[in-house]
Amino acid sequence: MLDKTIKKGEIMTQIRGVFTGLILLAAFAGLVLVGSAWAQDEGFPCKPDVTVADDATGKAELEEFSCFFKKWEGVKTLHFKVGVKNPSDTPQRYKVHIFLENGKAVGGLIPRKTKKGLVEPGQSASFVYPVKAMAEKPNEIMVKISTVSQ
Repeated sequence: MLDKTIKKGEIMTQIRGVFTGLILLAAFAGLVLVGSAWAQDEGFPCKPDVTVADDATGKAELEEFSCFFKKWEGVKTLHFKVGVKNPSDTPQRYKVHIFLENGKAVGGLIPRKTKKGLVEPGQSASFVYPVKAMAEKPNEIMVKISTVSQ
C-alpha cells in the first residue's frame, strides 16, 4: 500500500513539472509573437505636399516617400523614408526638410556623408528619418528638397 502512494506522488510531481513547462513554453511563444509584431514596420499611406527647390546647382526628384511606425530608442516612433533621384547631369547632394502640422520637423542630407561620393546622375539615394516623441499619424506633411552647393 505504501508503494502505491509513493508512485502516485511521483506521477503527480512529474505531471506538475510537465504542466509548468507547457505554461512557460506558451508564455515564451506569446512573448516572441508580440515582440516580432512590435518590431515590424507598421506602414500607412501618406501623401505629402512636396516642394522641390530648383536652383542654379541642379534639380531633385522625390522618388520614394513612405511613413511607418517602428521602435526607436525603445518607443514606437513615426519614421519617414525619403528617396531622391538625381535627374541632372552632375553629381548632387540634397538637403531634405520634413515639416508636420504640429510644429515638428526633421531632415538631413542625402547622402549623409560624402566620403563615398555624391548621388550620381540618374541614380537614387534614400534615408530614414525618425520623428522623436511622435507616435501618432500626422495629418499634414510638407517635404522640401533642395540641392546643396559643393
